[in-house]
Amino acid sequence: MENRTEVTEFLLVGLTNDPHLQILLFTVFLLIYLVTLVGNLGMIELILLDSRLHTPMYFFLSNLSLVDFGYSSAVTPKVMAGLLLQDKVISYHACATQFFFFAGFITVESFLLASMAYDRYAAVCNPLHYTTTMTTSVCTRLAIGCYVCGFLNASIHTGNIFRLCFCQSNVVDHFFCDAPPLLALSCSDSHISEMVIFFVVGFNALFAILIILISYLFIFITILRMHSSEGRQKAFSTCASHLTAVSIFYGTVIFMYLQPSSSHSMGMDKMASVFYSTIIPMLNPLVYSLRNKEVKSAFRKAMAKAKSFI
Repeated sequence: MENRTEVTEFLLVGLTNDPHLQILLFTVFLLIYLVTLVGNLGMIELILLDSRLHTPMYFFLSNLSLVDFGYSSAVTPKVMAGLLLQDKVISYHACATQFFFFAGFITVESFLLASMAYDRYAAVCNPLHYTTTMTTSVCTRLAIGCYVCGFLNASIHTGNIFRLCFCQSNVVDHFFCDAPPLLALSCSDSHISEMVIFFVVGFNALFAILIILISYLFIFITILRMHSSEGRQKAFSTCASHLTAVSIFYGTVIFMYLQPSSSHSMGMDKMASVFYSTIIPMLNPLVYSLRNKEVKSAFRKAMAKAKSFI
């Protein structure tokens, strides 16, 4: 048996050792995290409080906001502690826990994006049957399936990586516990672990992307057949935000995980990781919801109620 108890904690290198840059980066990460919290938790509250937003699309958006809050919170507070307090040490079990929740939530987001594409397909291509197709029970089962698949995937990857032996060094060349730097650190033969990650991530991404592509193929065919320019514009505006978020999300995930470890540049990986672990959770409420008239109306209604209480 491999002795993996030789390393009981890891040292996260972080983003920089320059004290001036650390203060600047701490301020930036703090602002991003606050916007992420306010945007995502505020979106969940708006959807819960306003009955006009109790529709399948906003049900999935509320779950997306919860997931964005979850995987941002798995990473960002530790990053800020490292920048402000120089607390770069993380225990072996805390590292495994951080990786588990990050991998779980980010996989759930992948499947939620696919579910949202199917929801848009049902709304655009079969509007007359939309209410009978996307019932409450169907939406609930889809959401539960996303969470089950996401955390099952996280369990596979966590067991796959943390079964390895870490005995030569405990310095992780990253700002959180992610798969590529941990595999590079291991003194075991990580070839099988890399293959497991490649095939499992590849299968999940391919499955979700296929659902998205097929859904949008039918959506575009339906839009092209529309005679009304107003109807086309409305359909395009409904799908544009989702397509933007899908492109950003899958672009960074494919860049990070679907390439061999020999071609990994830790500097580039860190930049990509900053983008999908902190920036995407902040942008999603803006991209999906704050441009939406119904959400703006619900927000103004909530503000009016708050003022009346004051």
